[in-house]
Amino acid sequence: MRTIEVLGPGCANCKRVEANAREAVVMAGVEAQIVHVTDYREIAAHGILSTPGLIIDGVIRSYGRIPSAGDIALWLTES
Repeated sequence: MRTIEVLGPGCANCKRVEANAREAVVMAGVEAQIVHVTDYREIAAHGILSTPGLIIDGVIRSYGRIPSAGDIALWLTES
């Protein structure tokens, strides 16, 4: 099972990244747990200073922008 972390305070952009991640999971046909991290200390501990951020299996894939569901699906299917 893949782990997807959406990092951000819960703003509209963060919610859009989470929605895109949920759509991407369906598109990619993978099992994934999506976690929304809102604690600023935890976000900063990942080195994310511009939200929203997206981490897949511990690897930072995006920050400061809203990746498309297609981009996220591609990241999910990479080895």
